[in-house]
Amino acid sequence: MIQTLQLVPEYKEELIYPAICKSMEALGIEKELQTDFKVVIKPNMVMAKSPDFPVTTHPLVVKCVARWLREHGVTNIILAESSGGLYNAEHMKNLYHVCGMKQLEPEVSLNMDFSAKTVNCPDGFANHSFHIITPIVEADYIINICKLKTHAMTGYSGGIKNLFGVIPGLEKPQLHYRWPEIEDFSRMLVELSQIVAPQLTVIDAIDAMEGNGPTGGTSHPLHMLLAAKDLYTQDYFAAGLMGLDPMKIVMIRQAMEKGLVKPEEMELKGDPIPDTLTSFKLPDTQKLDFTGTLPGFLKKPFLWIAGRLLKSYPQLDQKLCIGCGKCAESCPAHIIQIKNRKAVFKKKGCISCFCCQEMCPMKAISVKKAL
Repeated sequence: MIQTLQLVPEYKEELIYPAICKSMEALGIEKELQTDFKVVIKPNMVMAKSPDFPVTTHPLVVKCVARWLREHGVTNIILAESSGGLYNAEHMKNLYHVCGMKQLEPEVSLNMDFSAKTVNCPDGFANHSFHIITPIVEADYIINICKLKTHAMTGYSGGIKNLFGVIPGLEKPQLHYRWPEIEDFSRMLVELSQIVAPQLTVIDAIDAMEGNGPTGGTSHPLHMLLAAKDLYTQDYFAAGLMGLDPMKIVMIRQAMEKGLVKPEEMELKGDPIPDTLTSFKLPDTQKLDFTGTLPGFLKKPFLWIAGRLLKSYPQLDQKLCIGCGKCAESCPAHIIQIKNRKAVFKKKGCISCFCCQEMCPMKAISVKKAL
């Protein structure tokens, strides 16, 4: 498995494009493409946010990938994503504009097909099927271009997590509600990634996010573009670059247990790993494990009690709330209401998925421990 790492100091096309060219050559992507292929690029556009912030995939990375494709004879290039919130023309047009993707036209077609199709899963999967946006289902070749971030629920967001954006709009909260526990939700993400099976995953880590990601964190530049065909081993590698223990990221551990992560087979090509890397700040939801010195028979009951005492809940800053309703719209458990132009939360029924925090445009929602 070849993993490429190219150092890119800033978001400039003249710096990004040579890095993309080197990565594509090292991975042999040209040999896999046909000029009549429908290539779908799946970015991270979790919310309408300027590319000046490390929330979404930078449009220049997408532009350079599309430029490489066109220079190699591929012209049917579609950008497709379903962000948090509604999946319709009005919402997506605004998203394309604010996230800087509108500038990619006409070289890249911005998806305006808001249908979805059911794709059945193999026997043995916990999920029997997934409802996936049509461009992804109909693609000949999928390029997954994600943003490197810490994440309030999953701890890490990279190639696997980015594919949650193929689930249409407000169907995402349904999956959160169906799989509220991190083990089950992570298993769903891994199974979804196996169904989508992108042929190439590029990680935009020129600027990355630390802290309360995926939308409320702060900048932590790595000045890197990563690319690989194997998104599972790449996520393992990228988590390590962030100073995270990959085996403490549940979806990566589960992928390892499935035999999908193969770090011993990874061959790094491109630039060397800088020796100046610093660890990323963790989300406020990160739980501490105090069980290291406990006898084995006490660990399970201790974690049961601690899990309830230390459970994290969303907390609203009334002064910052503008009553836009994005939190209520995205809440899987439907425990948030808008009253007098302010959000009102109920603690009972909260599954601590932090969809509300993720979708709040004002950063009005923070994390509070029960104790």
